Amino acid sequence: MSVIHWLLGHWAPVSALLYLALAIAVSVHVLLAKRDVRATVAWVGLAWLSPVIGAVAYLLFGINRINRKASRLLPTAPDGTAQRRGYTLDLDHLDASAPGGRLVALARLGENLSHLPIVGGNRVEPRANGDDAYPDMLAAIRDARHSIALSSYIFRDDAAGAPFVAALAEAQARGVAVRVLLDGMGAGYLLAPGVAALRRRGVPTARFLHSLAPWRMPYLNLRSHRKILVVDGRIGFTGGLNIGSENLLARAGPDGVQDLHFRIEGPVVRHLMDCFAEDWAFTTGEQLAGERWFPELAGRGAIYARGLASGPDESVGRLAWTIAGALGRAERSVRIVTPYFLPEQTLMAALTLAALRGVAVDIVIPARGNHRVMDWAAWAQHDQVLEPGCRLHLAPPPFDHSKLMTVDGRWALFGSANWDARSLRLNFEFNVECYSPELAGALDARIDKKIAAARPLSLAEVRARPLPVQIRDGVARLLLPYL
Repeated sequence: MSVIHWLLGHWAPVSALLYLALAIAVSVHVLLAKRDVRATVAWVGLAWLSPVIGAVAYLLFGINRINRKASRLLPTAPDGTAQRRGYTLDLDHLDASAPGGRLVALARLGENLSHLPIVGGNRVEPRANGDDAYPDMLAAIRDARHSIALSSYIFRDDAAGAPFVAALAEAQARGVAVRVLLDGMGAGYLLAPGVAALRRRGVPTARFLHSLAPWRMPYLNLRSHRKILVVDGRIGFTGGLNIGSENLLARAGPDGVQDLHFRIEGPVVRHLMDCFAEDWAFTTGEQLAGERWFPELAGRGAIYARGLASGPDESVGRLAWTIAGALGRAERSVRIVTPYFLPEQTLMAALTLAALRGVAVDIVIPARGNHRVMDWAAWAQHDQVLEPGCRLHLAPPPFDHSKLMTVDGRWALFGSANWDARSLRLNFEFNVECYSPELAGALDARIDKKIAAARPLSLAEVRARPLPVQIRDGVARLLLPYL
């Protein structure tokens, strides 16, 4: 009897053994690899309820294969330990007068998490929407003399993207070293007009975690959400702003996207450039080095700041722990602006404790998001922050994609990360924390305007939703570990 005939005659027991083996294999790997209990339960449940589909889904979306490869690309010290270019763990500069009183402990937490020091002498200026940010970014690109590093999640070939393509191509033609890194999914997985436009003009462009061959693309669930522009190693831009015409509110109107970006000068620009260089090396194998990329940086302002790179190849939970640490140090106020508000339980507990201590916690989210399932899932847990006394404000259109956090009018966090599991665990993100009453006060003033235009959400309103809606929202929340 041939093997095929034997398999056909014994299909039921063979398939049962196969199903059992797949379910056990996935369960063992999940139990050993996953730290988050909810994700562990979700993947194990899927593996046993649907072994074949669950195993394939876990293979594609659940396994982090990046850690070892990325760590091999980090610069190494003579003793072989990984280190970031030019930084030490010297904490002598952290005195009570510099970062601001009780926040010194938060500064030390960030240093232990990121292995980067707080650096002084920075100037940080907010830029609202593409109308304000794009002209400043383009002017910096046109004035570039040595190098341009640009990373973006979305880069469209439209009224916003075309000027960037032209400016980058002109810089490349006059001898400036240009590198552009776009996310393999955000820039378009199959069709990527922005990538094509850049390459047609001869701009060196790479796609982060992208391949059309499925066997070469085991990272479908991991994305670079970072938005970084560094010019001549001296001028940096980062925040939440993608490159697309929807961010030009003068044209897009109510259907557009609000956002906030930041122009940065001073020593912390090195943190932005380090992050880009690591991503570029991981994607292309090319190591960026030398004065054109990493010049000596003099002080340009009075702000203490640090860049925080996070992602599955970094210390998992780095950003969440930083946020939790800031919430734990809050005495008077916490202000949060985010397009997606689905914090993990650690942050939910930290928000609850802050509110119960008497800290005024204000959270601004869009009244209507751009991802329906995310909206439903968020509504399923709004009561958890409203009940202890946090205040939720629903902002009217245009959709607000800004990501901001301030504590006690002295500490500010901004960047690319949202308050959801994808940003905190799966995406590669970049944020900047700043110790500055002046900057935090200016951002609080912007948040005050958002709150004044928003509608407060009450606990009674959340609990008054019809039962079918509550069930729908609860089911959507269960899907989050798979998203």
